[in-house]
Parts: sequence; C-alpha cells; structure tokens
Amino acid sequence: MASAATPQPSPPSPKAVRVVVKGRVQGVFFRDWTVETARALGLAGWVRNRRDGTVEALLSGDPARVDEMVSRHLPVGPRAAAVTAVLPSPADPVDPAEGFTRKPTA
Repeated sequence: MASAATPQPSPPSPKAVRVVVKGRVQGVFFRDWTVETARALGLAGWVRNRRDGTVEALLSGDPARVDEMVSRHLPVGPRAAAVTAVLPSPADPVDPAEGFTRKPTA
C-alpha cells in the first residue's frame, strides 16, 4: 500500500510595507545600515532620505522578515541614530529579483 506524499507547505505570500523613520536618522549612515540589514534578511525594496529629515523605505518579502525589520531593527538603527518613530503603512510587494537598493533623496 503506497503512502500519500506529505504536501509541502507553500511559502507565505510576500508582504510589503512602506515605512517612514523619524528622529536623528540622516547623516548617521542609516540608509547604508538599512540596505545591509534588509539584504541580510533577504528583503527586496529600497531606502532613501526625504527632504523633511526622515528616512523612507519600502520593505518587501517574507512576512516574518518584514515584521522583524520593522519591529526589531528599524527602531534601533545604526549606533549613531536616535529613532523616535517608525511609521509603517501597507504597500505592494516588489519582485525579489530587484534586491534592496538605496535611492536618491525625495
């Protein structure tokens, strides 16, 4: 009697959020740190400075990794940063093949 193959769970649907990070987040290598951290987590998206002094990022990928970036990493940031708020909002996922990049100031 042949046993039925155990179905493999499908990977979770990608999640994406757009975040605005407030505080002392410009001039402290926040963008480079974000690129490095997001890539280490396997996320796609981008990060950029904004003219109002905040940093904006789009984080896309495995929902648990996106949540980890938003709740554990961004509130701390690099050593010289002083984050006062991380404001996430839903976004459309991006193609993982795009990787994670740094964009010009907007």
